[in-house]
Amino acid sequence: MSGTTEIEQLIVMLSRLPGLGPRSARRAVLNLLRQPEARMLPLARQMERTAQSVKTCSQCGNLDTVDPCNLCTEPMRDHSTVCVVETVGDLWALERASVHRGVYQVLGGTLSALAGCGPDDLNTRSLLERIEAGGVKEVILALGATVEGATTAHWLQEKLSAYAVTISRVGHGVPMGGALDGLDDGTLAAALMARRSLG
Repeated sequence: MSGTTEIEQLIVMLSRLPGLGPRSARRAVLNLLRQPEARMLPLARQMERTAQSVKTCSQCGNLDTVDPCNLCTEPMRDHSTVCVVETVGDLWALERASVHRGVYQVLGGTLSALAGCGPDDLNTRSLLERIEAGGVKEVILALGATVEGATTAHWLQEKLSAYAVTISRVGHGVPMGGALDGLDDGTLAAALMARRSLG
């Protein structure tokens, strides 16, 4: 590729982001360079401001500019219901869908021997502290339908069974508009096992 070292380095850095390969990164850089004063410099300044101001919430693990985060301190939320998710991205997805009005706990990963992630690597201490302090009635395990997600959910269920809280898990299975013959075996099995009575 022709171009200066700075342009090549920027393309390489952008291509490391999820969802951006070398071609997408090249297109993004070209777009930014068309109007550097209007596009690139404001973006660079905002990235620097964000990097300096964002904190990890000490209560739930969310990212915000305040600690505790705005979700943890919002008085209208149901603080008796804690939804456990793997990543901040999962939390943001649930918030976009407006399906949970309680608070959250971001684990920061799932149990995985291959990835070297064990129980001590998960953000569970603040969850246990909240439960022990009283007021938490239900813990919803909203973890992915993967082997690691299932393993982590099982481990958490065992760990939380010593406390007087209801433990529930999000349903997995047939998506809205999904035809059965287009689903993989694991999804079909999960859908059948997660069935509930209609009567």
